[in-house]
Parts: sequence; C-alpha cells; structure tokens
Amino acid sequence: MSEPDIRNDEPGDLAPEVMKSLSFVVQHEAHRVLSEEQLEGDPELLAGGWERRFIADGRRAEEAEQLYRELGYEVLAEPVRPQEMKDDCEDCQLLMAMQFKTIYTRKRDRG
Repeated sequence: MSEPDIRNDEPGDLAPEVMKSLSFVVQHEAHRVLSEEQLEGDPELLAGGWERRFIADGRRAEEAEQLYRELGYEVLAEPVRPQEMKDDCEDCQLLMAMQFKTIYTRKRDRG
C-alpha cells in the first residue's frame, strides 16, 4: 500500500486536499478564544493580592519563578485549576494537571 501524495508538482507545495484539511485546523485554532472563567485567577489568591500571569510547563514555570523573584516579586506556581482547562479533552486535562502550573506574582512588602 503506497502513501498518498501530499505534494503538488512544485517543490514545497502541498496538494490542494491537504491544504484544505490543514486550513481547517489552522482556522479553528486561530478562532479559539479562552473564556473569562479560563482566564480568571483563583479568587482566594486574587483577594490576597496575587496576580495571575500565565500557565507554563514544568521547566518554563521554574524559569518564570526565578525571573520574577529576581525582579522582586513573590511567586507562586499553582496547579492548573479545572476551570482553566474545561474545554480540553480528558487526556489534555490530565497532562495539564500533571505537567503545567499557573504562575501568580505579587509585589514584595518593602516593610
């Protein structure tokens, strides 16, 4: 069984069927918008003066923690909350829960 030809005659050009298929995926991802609930931080942390920054994987979270500390911030790396990944598939949610952290910062007390 031979593999389908995904290229056109020109080097680097993809066949129209493949372009159409990939175009759908790209357009879908381009229009994916996180809900307000997914972007909001933990209400208890926000009430304590923490600011939600972003979600990062393990190594990047460690780098962000170090950078923010060097900039004079207190830093928390909290597990990703279920609300932040409610639209993801179960496998994605499991991966997020195991490998990703939500980074929070707040200014250090100068007193």
